[in-house]
Amino acid sequence: MVADVIVETPDTTTLVLFTGNDRLDYKAGHFLTIDPHQFESLERFIAFFEDVKGKKEPPRAYSMASAPHEKYLAITVKEERYVRGQTKYPPLLSPLLVKRTMRGNRLVITGFTGPYTLPDDIESKTDHIVHLCAGSGSVPNYAILKHALLNHPRLRHTFLYSNKTWGETIFRNQLLDLEQRHPDKVKVVYSLTREGEPPPESATVRRGRITEALLSEYIPEPSACIVYACGPAILSWDRAVAKAQGVEPTPRFLETALSGLQAIGVPDRHIKRESYG
Repeated sequence: MVADVIVETPDTTTLVLFTGNDRLDYKAGHFLTIDPHQFESLERFIAFFEDVKGKKEPPRAYSMASAPHEKYLAITVKEERYVRGQTKYPPLLSPLLVKRTMRGNRLVITGFTGPYTLPDDIESKTDHIVHLCAGSGSVPNYAILKHALLNHPRLRHTFLYSNKTWGETIFRNQLLDLEQRHPDKVKVVYSLTREGEPPPESATVRRGRITEALLSEYIPEPSACIVYACGPAILSWDRAVAKAQGVEPTPRFLETALSGLQAIGVPDRHIKRESYG
């Protein structure tokens, strides 16, 4: 049951879920899945898409914003948009979850799974975790950060977070709070690519994208850290369009981030990645 609906940004909502279970067995960074077939209001759209695509609509995966020690289960969903020439089909489930889900609604969820988690022996591998995120890619990293602050006290965290504007930055207040409460363990750097609402003076903000220079500044020992990178990546639709045009697909956040990490000397085995989109 949806116990609460928290509007994070104009197009992003956190759904707090009550399951009736005293304890849920999952790890920070895991995702759950939601099957769109359970929603009567989507029935006609699903029928159309399945006719056009010639296959059944699959469940959608959403990372959990909650950590296992917290007394609630929560997912944070960013509304996908249809952009002519850039997306093949209009989004199906995310607009309903973000804009049309209310307290008291019931959902059938399946979970929990995913490899984007901290190993139990992480403190024997490093003392520095770099979170490299864009947009809703911050969701699993936010859960991992909360979990690590409680369970892995030796770790320090650098959270490099890219968004278009401050107003579109998910968890901005929560991240500022964690940074203020753990100044020796958490450093958050916001990278804003477009002018927008001015952030508070207490926030460390850089204009533009996360660059190789920015990575070098905040990752002084590239071979000693472990990076968790999550954000938009090249889609199969992007590859198909580029192939039809005889060109390579344009890199998105994740490809650019991985290239920058490689350039400054972060070993590939030290990088965990998860793509969105």
